[in-house]
Amino acid sequence: MTRAVLSIGSNLGDRQAHLRSVVDAFAPQLIAVSSVYTTAPWGPVPQDDYLNAILVVDDSDATPRDWLARGQDLEQAAGRVREVRWGARTLDVDVVWCGERRDGELRSVRSADPELTLPHPQAHNRAFVLAPWLEADPDAVLEVDGVARPVRELLAELPPAERDGVRRTDLRLRPVIS
Repeated sequence: MTRAVLSIGSNLGDRQAHLRSVVDAFAPQLIAVSSVYTTAPWGPVPQDDYLNAILVVDDSDATPRDWLARGQDLEQAAGRVREVRWGARTLDVDVVWCGERRDGELRSVRSADPELTLPHPQAHNRAFVLAPWLEADPDAVLEVDGVARPVRELLAELPPAERDGVRRTDLRLRPVIS
């Protein structure tokens, strides 16, 4: 029923292993996965740099809340502790965007629920989301203030320092196929 864009990040412990655990968990639903990017932390809390990536996943039986619940389960399994807003974390899995198939067309899901606001209200301001998303889906579109905008344009409009702070690494996340 839904396709989702998941932003994943880690800056504690074995960062790459934490990201890979998400890719492995979503392997049956995985449509695309970006390269791994390194970025400075976002927010006021001093901490180490993050590794970030984007996953595009699809499941005819999943709802947007299912994607959120699965992401939170993976965060918990990685030992995520939510004590400080914007603080360091072993794993962060954010549902950035969801689309539902209606009449054969994929349409953006909107939600004002504080537990799952869709599309993610700050995604258009974050190069660490937009750059890997554009790589994973060059035709991606994100609704901002009720207007559908190409992710490519949103990324280009960010300040150069914001864009330049997101650097692609040589790391790759591939699902383990048994």
